[in-house]
Amino acid sequence: MEIRIRNVSKHYHSSGQVIKALDNIDLTIPANRIFTLLGPSGCGKTTLLRCIVGLESPDSGEIEIGGETVWSRERHIYVPTEHRGLGMVFQTYAIWPHMDVFNNVAYPLQTRGLPREEIRERVAKTLRFVQLEGFEDRPATKLSGGQQQRVALARALVAEPKVILFDEPLSNLDAKLREETRKELRAFLTDLEITAVYVTHDRIEALALSDMVAVMNRGHIIETGTPRQIYFHSTHRFVVDFIGRTNLIDAVVTSPRGGLTVVDCALGEVACRRHEAFDTGDRVTLCLRPEFIRLKRGDAARAQNVFSGRIDELVFIGEAYEGEITVNGLQLFIKTEPDSDIRAGDTASFTVDPNNCILVSK
Repeated sequence: MEIRIRNVSKHYHSSGQVIKALDNIDLTIPANRIFTLLGPSGCGKTTLLRCIVGLESPDSGEIEIGGETVWSRERHIYVPTEHRGLGMVFQTYAIWPHMDVFNNVAYPLQTRGLPREEIRERVAKTLRFVQLEGFEDRPATKLSGGQQQRVALARALVAEPKVILFDEPLSNLDAKLREETRKELRAFLTDLEITAVYVTHDRIEALALSDMVAVMNRGHIIETGTPRQIYFHSTHRFVVDFIGRTNLIDAVVTSPRGGLTVVDCALGEVACRRHEAFDTGDRVTLCLRPEFIRLKRGDAARAQNVFSGRIDELVFIGEAYEGEITVNGLQLFIKTEPDSDIRAGDTASFTVDPNNCILVSK
């Protein structure tokens, strides 16, 4: 079920100031895909989700779900939340503590007055799907955090919604459980072939779960694309910086060479993949992600994108070492393999593939 959002704005008033939570948003969310709204706290992503659901009323614009307009300020259209055919999973799960698992999941069907046998069959089917078969009589609050999250998912799915929406549903889980639940959720939603709109500020969640990602900031959609497009080919400095740890270096485009764009910066001359948008003399930002900086002990012969410096710090974090290297007075964040023999104080060289050298507007 496709969702179309046209020119949607939502403003709040506080202490005499106007806060633009959403500022003229235009967005199409494709049918049967996992679409994530990613951004920092206060960027407008939850407000946009609540407008889609019907829990907030925009100040202007239109929202269309599956070809039906559910909100239009100009045409005076408002379809109530309960008639939009949506399911929602909240950050707090919103599980009723006085009910067992069966009745938590059955509640949306009970409120519609469906026959008991139909309710029993649909709840059983949904609990099998989320791998909670046999938990029907358990008190919901006696389950683990991951199991409670699946109860909330089952309750959202049991009514067979056109679209399911998630408002940071994994943020209350510990790191290991969050990773496991993220994998389960991705598998569930892929099997369902349902439109899912997911809100998070966690870039790993967004990259791991999504078919498409929209990065938001200050009430605007900054960039939309697949996880790989957003990570490797973003053209916005904010997106590059927000989507993962990166080194941002002021640079000037010097000349195209051999199908590459060459820039001059504090590191020296750096060859980057071809960027058609920039001309000689343009001031740009060079983005080097630490995972693409390949370290070796000792100095190296001068060559394309080979640099030498001193390791200032390395911290062992299990799956890697993280630290900093100083080159020509410029300090860069780096990562290297957990079995590396390089240590703080060593002289080291590194290379960066031009294809992993990203240029964005300054």
